Amino acid sequence: QVQLVESGGGSVQAGGSLTLSCVVSRYIYERSCVGWFRRAPGKEHEGVASVYTAGGSAYYADSMKGRFTISQDNAKNTLYLQMNSLKPEDTAMYYCAAAPGGSCSMNRYNYDYWGQGTQVTVSS
Repeated sequence: QVQLVESGGGSVQAGGSLTLSCVVSRYIYERSCVGWFRRAPGKEHEGVASVYTAGGSAYYADSMKGRFTISQDNAKNTLYLQMNSLKPEDTAMYYCAAAPGGSCSMNRYNYDYWGQGTQVTVSS
């Protein structure tokens, strides 16, 4: 059974930091692009960052560059998202997703497997 399980969300004040984690089933982790998306209330899913588990460059949405960092621990088949200088507009449900054999685009429809999400709330 394919699983993606996120953790690490919470409530922080503006300017604070959080690190999200996502454990991905080994079966798909080793051959996928894995990424983070978010969805704020009343808005569509927005791509945050993605990376190939086999190595290579990471990709970021322009508004996240310099504040968010995606990383991975292949031994633990775990994906991370370090979020710094958080703003109230970063408040959203954050999802981990995997695209086995797919490209690392920011298009949500490219991803076949999704976690349940972890809530991030940033107060001003």
